[in-house]
Amino acid sequence: MSERTDHLPQHRYTAELANQIEARWQERWETEGTFASANPAGVWATPDDPRLQEGREHRFIMDMFPYPSGAGLHVGHPLGFIATDVHARFSRTTGANVLHTMGFDAFGLPAEQYAVQTGQHPRVTTEANMEVYRRQLRRLGMGHERRRSFATIDPDYYRWTQWIFTQIFESWYDPEAAPREGSGQATPGRARPISDLVAQFESGERSCERRDDEGRELAWADLSPAEQAEVLDRYRLVYLSKAPVNWCPGLGTVLANEEVTADGKSERGDFPVFKRNLSQWMMRITAYADRLTDDLQRLDWPEKVRLMQRHWIGRSTGANVRFEVPSASPGHDGTVPIHVFTTRPDTLFGATFMVVAPEHPVLEEIVPQTWPEGTGGSWTDGHPDPRTAVAAYQRMASTKSDVEREREHGDATKTGVFTGAFATNPVTGAPIPVFVADYVLMGYGTGAIMAVPGQDQRDWDFAVAYDLPIVRTVQPTEGHPDDQAFTGDGPAVNSANDEVSLDGLGVEEAKARIIEWLVRKDLGEETVTYRLRDWLFSRQRYWGEPFPIVWDEDGIPHSVPDSMLPVELPDVPDYSPRTFDAEDADSSPEAPLARARDWVEVELDLGDGRGTRSFRRETNTMPNWAGSCWYHLRYQDPANDQAPVDPEVERYWTGPRAETVPGAPDGSVDPGGVDLYVGGVEHAVLHLLYARFWHKVLFDLGYVSSEEPFRRLINQGMIEAWVYRDARGFPVPAEEVEQHPAGPHRATDSFTWKGEPVTQEYGKMGKSLKNVVTPDEMCEQYGADTFRVYEMSMGPLEQYRPWETRAVVGSQRFLQRLWRNVVDEETGAVVVFDEPLSPEVEKALHRTIDGVRADYQALRTNTAVAKMIELNNLLTKLERVPRAAVEPLVQMVAPVAPHLGEELWERLGHRESLAHEPFPQADPAMLVDDTVTCVVQVKGKVRDRLEVAADVTDADLETLALASAKAQAAMNGAPVRKVIVRAPTLVNIVV
Repeated sequence: MSERTDHLPQHRYTAELANQIEARWQERWETEGTFASANPAGVWATPDDPRLQEGREHRFIMDMFPYPSGAGLHVGHPLGFIATDVHARFSRTTGANVLHTMGFDAFGLPAEQYAVQTGQHPRVTTEANMEVYRRQLRRLGMGHERRRSFATIDPDYYRWTQWIFTQIFESWYDPEAAPREGSGQATPGRARPISDLVAQFESGERSCERRDDEGRELAWADLSPAEQAEVLDRYRLVYLSKAPVNWCPGLGTVLANEEVTADGKSERGDFPVFKRNLSQWMMRITAYADRLTDDLQRLDWPEKVRLMQRHWIGRSTGANVRFEVPSASPGHDGTVPIHVFTTRPDTLFGATFMVVAPEHPVLEEIVPQTWPEGTGGSWTDGHPDPRTAVAAYQRMASTKSDVEREREHGDATKTGVFTGAFATNPVTGAPIPVFVADYVLMGYGTGAIMAVPGQDQRDWDFAVAYDLPIVRTVQPTEGHPDDQAFTGDGPAVNSANDEVSLDGLGVEEAKARIIEWLVRKDLGEETVTYRLRDWLFSRQRYWGEPFPIVWDEDGIPHSVPDSMLPVELPDVPDYSPRTFDAEDADSSPEAPLARARDWVEVELDLGDGRGTRSFRRETNTMPNWAGSCWYHLRYQDPANDQAPVDPEVERYWTGPRAETVPGAPDGSVDPGGVDLYVGGVEHAVLHLLYARFWHKVLFDLGYVSSEEPFRRLINQGMIEAWVYRDARGFPVPAEEVEQHPAGPHRATDSFTWKGEPVTQEYGKMGKSLKNVVTPDEMCEQYGADTFRVYEMSMGPLEQYRPWETRAVVGSQRFLQRLWRNVVDEETGAVVVFDEPLSPEVEKALHRTIDGVRADYQALRTNTAVAKMIELNNLLTKLERVPRAAVEPLVQMVAPVAPHLGEELWERLGHRESLAHEPFPQADPAMLVDDTVTCVVQVKGKVRDRLEVAADVTDADLETLALASAKAQAAMNGAPVRKVIVRAPTLVNIVV
């Protein structure tokens, strides 16, 4: 509820008056286009704009794309938005040309699920949600450039998303190509047009690696179109793959790993998720694994985010080792190789068993029909033969997601089944059993591991459970328990055969020696491998970008010409996924677009000289990551209908600069990118990794000058709120809880809801915890500026902070005091005076200017607010407030409380907006201390503090100290033995 104002002075700065002021300035900013930035080229070119003059700074400031949910914003959401708005407003006052806008990441599953439930088109729901967001952001005084705003669902936007997809589809990664000139890339390799590869095949420069029935190598011209397409598919950066995916029948779509919960359910809807082989579009992001890893050091990003990306990419150097297993295939008496990647080949002598993933194709060749002689007990698990055991285990494993299996990878006890096969350890010659277990993932490494129980506790536990040998290959430290694996470093032991010995060597030397031996014996090779997998890019959904792909009568995919973009979403009669049985792993997906038969079956002339033909459109849609991969480019040039972004505009806003980013290695090249990108750490890996990948492809193909999308990244913290739970542990509405202060009979505060006691704890703000506070409520009760000041003063941007509505009044009082320093609450008249500043006020003013400028530049808005409060309090104590002090204070306050800043600036007699008014300058002379505090000690204890000149001499300081009444009293007439002087801050009197 707003406070009553009928009994208050007419011109008091209340929530009611604040709301009136804020609405007026929001309208004026929008009408006058106050926050429009200048572009050097393109549709919006303004080459004569003074902000484009050589030497003028420009700043591109971005927030992570919000998804417009139906619930709107709560007070935790705008934290990062307000921080970037403050920084953008401050940057404009320093003369910078600032690009700061906001759009919406509007495709996605939530709107589609709502459409399934209600029958309402997801566009209707999404656009209504966006209007709620826009209204809320406008009410908060965001200085976004509205003309640059867009949503990923706009056909004019996803036309270029589709265009970028076609550029990636029509490209391949040449690992031997020289980096693009001017890049900071340290190693060879870049994307090239697929036409370059075709030219190599046509000329014979590159073999197409196809042979006829008689073994003769075929030329490119000898291949059919389907065969040529199959060859190119092995190189394209976008390709089709029939691979194990997370299939969710309940949602009718496949899911990426990050969309599956730890218990194997869909994050959205809590449906069962199964592993199933489906043909899906993939993006070959793994080709960029090294560059995505190496270039992290050139970015000004939080170290924790860089570590998360490095871990996700998971580059490891080690050896690929071949273990031979007797073939169990009828008519095949030889052996079958199982390749294992290991980062510790020095421990090979301790490998006493192997484990392969349930999906590993080698199982079809090595699992015998009968158990080996002497096999029984836990090794057979009651199954009559190995094939039955393995098949049963594979069925069980197919019900788990990779996420669930990875979670189980941390369990102390491993379970699996013996395959009935034995492999040969290549360094010892000993047969070792091969097990199948679901904690080994086919998608990571080679899908097989060698187990060294002496050096891994989990392998140790497995070996104990199955009574397998344990051989230590690293000497444990003294006192290490005999019944535990040793995971530390030490000299190699028990690691020798007739040809090579590692005994006594350290880890690195032992690795080098065994790899050299493996290579010489043709048993292995030094290898670099990655945890990163290619990007699953297909979704069986309606509400997403259609693929710009059509299939011909031979089943060959073709990208459509640019002139046919965008491929717009058609209307469909039913948005529901059709899977027949949400619990059935074998159910078949049918994408909603497949039902739009008139849209799917088309007659097109693709401009390839073959005339009009019949085609079938791709009926899957892109994941919602697609639109957010490149929106930073479209913000720069959103009206361009010839390209995603004009090259000159991109060079201006995000091109590399002469200086490198802070913390980058000496001699590294600035990668370019957005100057400041702020968003939650929850997007630290996937969104940022995918955006970096797309951007690097566009860089390789010459469409952008920057190598990275985001030069500097900051992750804002989360606002938490009190959660109250009843006796059952269920959350109750926080606003209905009564607090009972501590007293004589109660040591701490207590809380009740409807008379019943409840507990109090901190938690994430959200509807499920019934503790949501909305910005609309705060604006209604206090005004947007008060809300902004409170959020920015709660603590450093990166830290989590607790929400406390009652504390908001402190920020309101600050703004009310500032208001009273300028405006008479009875008459509304301006009450400042044109008179000189006193030395005290002048010094305080310039110190505040200097400190606030530094804080705004470093996004330390909380400390900037504290400094401004201190200065305002000083002015409040004056009988007459000088204009020369209060006007700079209003300018400093304006970035964080922009409506109040503009209003006071206008009332102070200025006709132009404050938005671009130059930030006050501090006089360096006023930053020098005239006096300092000198501590006077007697008998080692502080007895007095003296304000003395900063340049006081030792002799003068000694005289002043000895004359101090407090020092004299402490000496109590005792003779002075020595006086130690450290001018100007210390005098120590020894008596």
